[in-house]
Amino acid sequence: MLGSTTPAIGSFDPDLVGKEPATILVVDDVPGDLRLMVEALKDRYRVKVATSGTRALELAAGPDQPDLILLDVVMPELDGYEVCRRLKEEPATRSIPVIFISVQDDIHDEAFGLGLGAIDYIIKPIRPPIVRARVRNHVALKRSLDLLARMTTIDHLTGIHNRRGFDEYLNVEWHRAVRTGEQISLIAIDIDHFKAYNDHYGHPSGDRCLAAVASALRSSATRLTDLVARCGGEEFGCILPATDPDGALSIAEDMLRKVADLAIAHERSPVGGQISISLGVTSVLPQPDSSVARLVETADRALYEAKMAGRNRVIVRQFD
Repeated sequence: MLGSTTPAIGSFDPDLVGKEPATILVVDDVPGDLRLMVEALKDRYRVKVATSGTRALELAAGPDQPDLILLDVVMPELDGYEVCRRLKEEPATRSIPVIFISVQDDIHDEAFGLGLGAIDYIIKPIRPPIVRARVRNHVALKRSLDLLARMTTIDHLTGIHNRRGFDEYLNVEWHRAVRTGEQISLIAIDIDHFKAYNDHYGHPSGDRCLAAVASALRSSATRLTDLVARCGGEEFGCILPATDPDGALSIAEDMLRKVADLAIAHERSPVGGQISISLGVTSVLPQPDSSVARLVETADRALYEAKMAGRNRVIVRQFD
């Protein structure tokens, strides 16, 4: 049975030194062509296979997303063009490069496929050297673009995501939750009286404090799908996909404890004489007519209530 593979033991590829091999999803309903493409790629990449458009969409949207999709055009039910169209409609999958594989050697078909968002077009019969060369070039480009994207979404002081990364990820997970029918939770976080800390201890100490708090917050959100971001100044946010209110509250309370455990002195704080945080929590089961902006607003209102109640606490507010 065809399945995921890893580079062959004993093989050497300088492109893979210090890197995880890229994951390639091969989609084709013709067993012979599918087997030929897998054999051409399995020594260099992790290869996943799908024999239908529906299965391809499931794998592309799953937790272990492919870095590149080789997609046959002519398939029953959902053809490759429709699969590509759906991939490019979804925020979670639109950035995955698609190479069409087709028996249709026609300039109009190729133009149509590229117009849907594909990056390349390979004509059957399958020629393994051509497949390997095209895939290698596009994987290298994808990794360069991914690196650039990470550089623009990471806060360099704390090493966690910045506001841009937060907004992009929240948009992706919101649409995923609408599609899957799962809850999503959000935590808004502020360091209490941080301006007074900066004024008293100086900005270098403030930077070290921000980095320490960011690390503590990240250690509470342990799943690969959880995201903690510095949204500006002393403001942080945490996105918790597939998390109900009880789960979100538990994580927020753990964040409160871990920041307290840092025991960073703050003589100018009226809240216990050390660095503390206030947190606002909300959860929602997104509907197509609901708004991600309202989710953010609700978490911010909960955070405001936590501050008004004396800070150094968690307040949960129901999404309305």
